[in-house]
Amino acid sequence: MRHRDTDSVVLWWVTVFGDFWFGVSWLLNQASKLNPIRRVPNLALLNQRFDPPGNGSSQLPAVDVFINTVDPVDEPVLCTMNSVLSILATDYPVGRHATYFSDDGGSLVHYEALLETARFAAVWAPFCRKHRVEPRAPESYFAAKAEDAGPYAGDAPAQFVDDRRHVRREYEEFKARLAALFTVIPQRSEAHGPDSAKGATPTFMADGTHWPGTWFEPAANHNKGQHAAIVEVVLNHPGDEPQLGAPASSENPMDLSAVDVRLPMLVYIAREKQPGYDHQKKAGAMNVQLRVSALLSNAPFVINFDGDHYINNSAAFRAAMCFMLDPRHGEDTAFVQFPQRFDDVDPTDRYSNHNRVFFDATSLGLNGIQGPSYVGTGCMFRRAALYGADPPRWLPPDGSVSKQLSSSDNDPCHHFGNSMPFINSIPLATHHERPVSPPPASPLDAELAAVATCAYEDGTGWGDGVGWVYNIATEDVVTGFRIHRKGWRSMYCATEPDAFRGTAPINLTERLYQILRWSGGSLDMFFSRNSPLLAGRRLHPLQRVAYANMTAYPISAAFIFFYDLLPLMWLSGSEFYIQKPFATYAAYMFAGIAMMEVSGMVEITWAGITLLDWCRNEQFFMVGATGVYPAAVLHSLLRLVGLKGLPFKLTAKPQSSGAAAARERFAEVYEVQWAPLLVPTVVVIAVNVAAVGAALGRAAAGGWSLPQLAATAGGMLFNAWVLLLLYPFALGIMGRWSKRPYLLFVLLVVTLAAIASAYVALLPVFAPRFVSPFWLGFWSRVGSSIFPTSWRI
Repeated sequence: MRHRDTDSVVLWWVTVFGDFWFGVSWLLNQASKLNPIRRVPNLALLNQRFDPPGNGSSQLPAVDVFINTVDPVDEPVLCTMNSVLSILATDYPVGRHATYFSDDGGSLVHYEALLETARFAAVWAPFCRKHRVEPRAPESYFAAKAEDAGPYAGDAPAQFVDDRRHVRREYEEFKARLAALFTVIPQRSEAHGPDSAKGATPTFMADGTHWPGTWFEPAANHNKGQHAAIVEVVLNHPGDEPQLGAPASSENPMDLSAVDVRLPMLVYIAREKQPGYDHQKKAGAMNVQLRVSALLSNAPFVINFDGDHYINNSAAFRAAMCFMLDPRHGEDTAFVQFPQRFDDVDPTDRYSNHNRVFFDATSLGLNGIQGPSYVGTGCMFRRAALYGADPPRWLPPDGSVSKQLSSSDNDPCHHFGNSMPFINSIPLATHHERPVSPPPASPLDAELAAVATCAYEDGTGWGDGVGWVYNIATEDVVTGFRIHRKGWRSMYCATEPDAFRGTAPINLTERLYQILRWSGGSLDMFFSRNSPLLAGRRLHPLQRVAYANMTAYPISAAFIFFYDLLPLMWLSGSEFYIQKPFATYAAYMFAGIAMMEVSGMVEITWAGITLLDWCRNEQFFMVGATGVYPAAVLHSLLRLVGLKGLPFKLTAKPQSSGAAAARERFAEVYEVQWAPLLVPTVVVIAVNVAAVGAALGRAAAGGWSLPQLAATAGGMLFNAWVLLLLYPFALGIMGRWSKRPYLLFVLLVVTLAAIASAYVALLPVFAPRFVSPFWLGFWSRVGSSIFPTSWRI
């Protein structure tokens, strides 16, 4: 500020604001990490107090598990059913958890796949309990190497090999039956013939009746956007008493005489879809699950999964309960968030899919304030918090969460909808000691269908003060923020081995679309009434700062993108532009950079991440800042002026399987899917490569003095740093050539030599004497008003 550059006022102001914003954003990022806390669940103590061995009757609270999926092709049905199997076989009292499978596409394939899964689970779950195997998703279990399995932990080592071989055969047959559904169901429907009234061939169920959901040949009231609500109980409540299996026989070679063979409750849900309604994607589906589960099991805790995630550690539910039942601050804990971990990510994690800096550093820092944010999957909630209740610590001395929910509104129908059975279930959801109840004897079919209709939420608090939040791409972050804003806490729980694992987009374009959805939704939140700047006093000040940083970070893209394009201007004139006096500015700048890098190394130490994780995070932030974040800023600006904004593409799940996957495991890493999001980053790479090539050409032509060469060398350090940060992106657009990374460096050297040679050869051609005096005068007048006079072209 004391050395204002009057020769280039515009650039000077840009650098002042840019450097100031970078400093503020860095400080905001550090504010959330001042008090990192790592909490470890004590499973032995939990079991001793609530589920002692040999007691027979567990006192652990009930849990409702939500799984969400849409399409059996885009989200492979085998992957989704493995998620269901891992839940049915998890290490939690069988009568104390129920699973609700939401099929937002209303596909008969999903329903019949669920029936097949329930049949195979009768073999798989007892096998897991008998031999205590991990993980309990069969695809991952059978794919694991023997040395990764660990020591045997079951009670029948002599029978393990034979039992495993038998279950493996059953699993292969199960997979074949799942794959056959895509041909069996159409063939069955073709055999029944077309329906002249509908003008299409109906999709028939195995019992010969029409499927009420989406047909293979879409028709009115039977397509993805228009079908009736479906709620089917696939597995009934198993009861509270253990049920031992049969001894080994010729029909069943597994001895299950000492194993509880019960299976948890399993329910299929396809909510109603009608034209003209905004169905609110995943958030709307989970709110339907919340209501349906309240009518059937009404567990005080719920945990949600995406269809591509499975339980990797069967003690995960118990680990979350350690925090929910903690006598110190458990009753004020609204949710427990587990980190996201992924299978089939390339070994170097080229596109920072694991995001360990966020999950293992930022989340630990938030753990020391009010708790981590909700990230969409692998999170256990307190049902009362989702209903909009206040935490006990903010209630009056004579108040309770149950009393608050039962009298939260003079007209509860206005808040929760007009289903009286659902409204009556709300106060009961706060009772931890209540087990999962069997479905009532009186039929609830009509009530279950009613709470799954489109019109049920009209004029209610659903999507605003109740359930998951609507009308935003990042419904997870906003829902967690709404809960924190009421004064609730959250907890971060990382277990060993990982609690849950899933799949991630390993293709560059798909990963960028995922980042675009997150960053665009974050900015929408920052500029909405859910902005952290507008929260009340119940939100901790540092939690407010953390949410502000998590939602406003794409704004940095404007300055980063401008800085990344400056090198071409720096090298177009006879002087390297930088703040003066150069020596003083450079000393401050490099001291600041050094301190930030040292703080990063300290962060690596206490967070337990690797240097590669930290570098990948830095690199992919730059990739996002050059292409994705500018698009997110544009999206938010369009939304602010009342326009629709950019469309967000749903992330496609990895499809590699079978023989192709065996030949090339990470095939999608090497696929290039060109999209507009790639163009800005390509331009930044081209500008910086061209700038370095031009500088080398000018130096070779003898066009600079020694001080100018020194200044240019300093500028090229910036170019080299930008190119290093964009290295994963450059590999990504090389496609299959990126299998040999050395080719990228060969290409870089050849390109620099070509640009330098062209610069030397063409310099005399484009000398000022060959340019029209009119254009020289025009550009001189324009340039002198914006750029330094030393930039003569």
